[in-house]
Amino acid sequence: MPAKITGLDARLLTVPLRRSWGVEAPENHIIVTKVNTDEGTGHGFAWTPTVGPQAIQALLEHDIAEIAVGHTAEPEVLWDLLWKRLHEAGSGGLTTIAMAGLDLALWDLKARRAGVSVAGLLGHRRETVEVYGSGVNLHYSLEELVAQTERWVAAGNRAVKIKVGKPDLAEDVERLAAVRQVLGPDRRLMIDANQRWDLPTTLRALNVLEQFDLEWLEEPIRADDLWAYRQLHKRTSVPIALGENVHTIYRFRDFIAAEAVDIIQPNIVRVGGITPFRRIVELARTHSVRVAPHLLPELSGQLALTMADPVMVEDVEDSSFQQLGLLAGPGPVQIRDSQLSVTGRPGLGFDFVDRPPFVARTVTNNGQ
Repeated sequence: MPAKITGLDARLLTVPLRRSWGVEAPENHIIVTKVNTDEGTGHGFAWTPTVGPQAIQALLEHDIAEIAVGHTAEPEVLWDLLWKRLHEAGSGGLTTIAMAGLDLALWDLKARRAGVSVAGLLGHRRETVEVYGSGVNLHYSLEELVAQTERWVAAGNRAVKIKVGKPDLAEDVERLAAVRQVLGPDRRLMIDANQRWDLPTTLRALNVLEQFDLEWLEEPIRADDLWAYRQLHKRTSVPIALGENVHTIYRFRDFIAAEAVDIIQPNIVRVGGITPFRRIVELARTHSVRVAPHLLPELSGQLALTMADPVMVEDVEDSSFQQLGLLAGPGPVQIRDSQLSVTGRPGLGFDFVDRPPFVARTVTNNGQ
């Protein structure tokens, strides 16, 4: 007989980042969730680096709890019911981020009841997955950026990603040239403009930056500007990646159908959890579009091990839950020589602390 949900709790943890992501994102917010059933307890989380942690917590404690309590604890069935009821408040964004808090907890519960990890429940297809070095580093000096790249190379990373979008394109050129020199010709280099450009600016930038043999250009234009991405895709040979700010399978479908994207980057929490993430991955696979999960390597790495096609997992330097001191015990994954594997902890494997620790932040030379 399926377990019945008897309660849903949510609590907010806010922790400063060890390496500043700049003045816009000095900290991360994790909304830890616990779902109680008549046959056990599951633990999950929602996450946002900047906007709306209190709103997400309120959605979980009120609207989502009201719908979930009394329902069977089956994540795929409950997700569709929740989205149908909640999407009038927004089809994505805060709505789906909050939904992830419940969805992850239900998958954790399901795996724990089976006595395995979530990756074990879904089925391992491989033992390790490649990690690429990433950084929120546009505010770094050139010297700091080069030093970060050297750390990635020393750690064994075969691919790295840096931010672009300086007011003067010549500065982006200088920074990319320095990074490419450290990487050499054989390592892959990705760049992320974080929606800083419009279409003409992107085309001008690519005319200069494509000389650095780019693996992809990520989110140069506003993430919801499908028309502009379609025009861009027609006019460049550099692969285009986006998806961290795309929140539903319908919008991913639109970008894929419009032939506007080469690599999609769904964030497991922002799309609403494991349930919709798996559907989006299957959509991409049936259209031969690459997937590169966005952030949260301790979660996305576990799912990557279960995917039909190999992917790279993003690891932003010194930003994992383990490194920020948010976990009370060992984490669910380990990374060695740029390869991620699971530790075999049951469920999702997260045991969050009761209170966030004080985290000493690495200050850059410009004070950020």
